[in-house]
Amino acid sequence: MPDMPRHASPASAAGPPRRFVRRHPWLAALALLLVAVAVLIALWDWNWFRGPVERAVHASTGRSFDIGGDLDVDLGWTPRISAERVRFGNAAWAREPTMAAAERVDLRLELGALLRGRAVVPELRLRRPTVLLEIDPASGAGNWAFGERGGESRVRLRSLWVDQGRLRFVDPRRRTDIRVGLASERVRGGPAPVRIAGGGLWRGSAFRLSGVAASPLGLRDADAPYRIDLRARAGRTRAHARGTLFDPLRLRHFDLQFALSGQDLAELYPLVGLALPPTPRYALDGRLRRENTLWRYSGFRGRVGDSDLSGEAGIETGGARPYFRADLHSRLLDFDDLAGLVGAPPDVGDDASAAARERRDGRVLPDTPYELEKLRAMDADVRLRAARIQAPKLPLDDMDAHLLLENGLLRLDPLDFGVAGGRLRSTVRMDARGAPIRTAVQAEARGMDLSRLLPQVQLMRNAVGKAGGRVDLRGTGNSIAAMLGSSDGEVALGMGPGRISNLLMEMAGIDLAEILKFKLAGDRMIPVRCAFADFAVADGAMTARSLAFDSTDTILIGAGTIGLRDETLDLTIRPRPKDRSLLALRTPLRVDGTFAKPRVRPDLGALGLRGAVALGLGSIAPPAALLATLELGPGQDAACGGRYAR
Repeated sequence: MPDMPRHASPASAAGPPRRFVRRHPWLAALALLLVAVAVLIALWDWNWFRGPVERAVHASTGRSFDIGGDLDVDLGWTPRISAERVRFGNAAWAREPTMAAAERVDLRLELGALLRGRAVVPELRLRRPTVLLEIDPASGAGNWAFGERGGESRVRLRSLWVDQGRLRFVDPRRRTDIRVGLASERVRGGPAPVRIAGGGLWRGSAFRLSGVAASPLGLRDADAPYRIDLRARAGRTRAHARGTLFDPLRLRHFDLQFALSGQDLAELYPLVGLALPPTPRYALDGRLRRENTLWRYSGFRGRVGDSDLSGEAGIETGGARPYFRADLHSRLLDFDDLAGLVGAPPDVGDDASAAARERRDGRVLPDTPYELEKLRAMDADVRLRAARIQAPKLPLDDMDAHLLLENGLLRLDPLDFGVAGGRLRSTVRMDARGAPIRTAVQAEARGMDLSRLLPQVQLMRNAVGKAGGRVDLRGTGNSIAAMLGSSDGEVALGMGPGRISNLLMEMAGIDLAEILKFKLAGDRMIPVRCAFADFAVADGAMTARSLAFDSTDTILIGAGTIGLRDETLDLTIRPRPKDRSLLALRTPLRVDGTFAKPRVRPDLGALGLRGAVALGLGSIAPPAALLATLELGPGQDAACGGRYAR
C-alpha cells in the first residue's frame, strides 16, 4: 500500500460525503429521514397496534377484546380498519366468556370524534358474526349494558351490515333460549334491516320464528322505536306481530298489530301463562300494547269456533298472580263453543276427537276434571255478552256472564240466559282453594214460553203459557258430573194457566178413541190449569215431592227419581182423565233409560192386566171386552190438581 502524502489532512481523507454533511447539514437530515421512512414503509405492519387497540377497547367498555388475525388500515380522514378473528368478552356474571365474535370486521372511524375521546363508527360490516345476548338470573341485568362504571359505552355505531350472522338470546328465569340466523337486507337510506329465521324455546315451549326486524343497532337504545314484522309458531299456535317495540330485549313497551290463531286457546297457558278454557279453533287480530307490567289487547276481532268474538282484554303481571281482565262481545254465539267452560269437549265437526265422540255416545254430564293448578294460577274479571245464541236443541236467546276469579275462588255472577222468551238468572260459586272443588248453584227462571221450551215437539208449537223455576244445589267434585252427582238441595219447576193441544193430552193417556177423533176432526187447544215439579235432591238423587200437569181434559200425576250420579231416569206418570171414553188404554207411563237415551213407554204390567181383563170379558160376551177400556173420568176438574197435586 503506497504511503499517504505527508501534506494530506484527516478531513481531506474523509472524502466528499463528509464535506457534504459539513457544508449542508439540513439536507443530510432530510435524506436520512427519507431513508428511515422508506425503511419503515417497507417494514411497516399494522399488527403492531393490535395490543394498543385491544387495551383501548377494554378501557372504553370494561370488556376483553382480542384480534386473533391480521389488522389492516387504509388511511384517510375516515380511515378504514379491518380485523380478522375478532372476539368481544362477556359480562363477568355470564357463563359464556364471549359475547360477540366475527370472522372478519370492517369499519370506518371518524378521526375528529376520536380526538375528542369518542369512537364514532359510520359503518361496521361483520362477516359470520355470532352474538350472545343474555339476562343475569340474579339481577335481571342484560349483558349488552357495558361501559365505564356500568355507564354508556363511548362507542357509537351508525350503520351495521351483517353477513351470515347468528344471534342467541337467553333468559334463564323465563326458560327462554332463542337462536336465529341474521342477514342484512339492502334498503334505500337508513340502517339496513335484517332477515330473521330460527327458533328455540319461549317459556319452555319450542317455537319457530321468521320475518324482518330493524337493524340490530336499535337493540341498544331502549328509548328508540324498533320495528319488527315477525311470524312465530309454537306447536299449533301461530302469531304475526308487526309494529314497534321499545326496549325489545325486555319487552317493557311495545305497540303492535297482533294476529293470533290456533286450535285451542288453552294452549296459550305454557306460552304466556294465561289460563283459558279449552276452545275450538280460533283466529283473532287486534292491537297489542305493553306498558311496564300491563299488557293490553284492544279492538280485536275474530272467531272462536263458529262464534264471532270482539272486545278488549288485558293482563297485569306485576302482582302475586297474573290478573286477566276482558270485556267480550259476540253478535252470534254458537253454544257448542262454550263446552270447554264446563269441561265438555268442544264440537269440532269432522275433526272431532275420540273423546268427543265417546261423550256423544255415552254420558251427558261433562266429567273432564278442572285443572286446579290453572284455577289458582291467575285472577280474572271477564264479562261476556252474546246478542244471539245458536243452539238448535236448546231454546236459548242471548247471554250475559260475568266471571270473577280470585286466588282459586271462582264466581259467575251473573250467569244469565234468555230462554224461550223468558230469563234464566243464576249465580255459581266454585271454591277451588281446596280439593275437591266445592260448588254452589242458585238459579231462577221466569217467563219462559211453553211453546218454545220444546221446539222439536210438533204438538207443543201452539201451546200457550209461561213457565219458571228455581234451582238451589251444593256439591263437591272437580268436574260437572262429580259436582251434580254429589249434590244436595232442591229443584222446582212450574207454570200458570195456559193452553195446550188436546191431542197431546189424549196421547199421554193412551185414549185411542179420543186420539182417533182428533186425528180425523182436527186438534183443538184446551185450557191448562197449571203444572209443577218439586224435587228434593240428596247425594245426587232427585226425588219427586210433587209432580203434576193439570188440564181441563186430563191431569197427569208423577212420582219417582232422577239419578244425577249415574244419569238415570225412573219416573212414573199416571193419567187421570176428566172425560168419558169408550176406548181408553189409560195406563201409567214409564219414563226411564238414561239422560243420553231416555225412554217413554206405557207401563207394560198395568197395560197387560187391563188387556187380560178385556180378553176375559170378551170370551164371555164379545161386546163386554169394551168394559175394560171404558173410562169414566175419575179425575176432578179442580183448580191446579186438587187432591192429586197434594
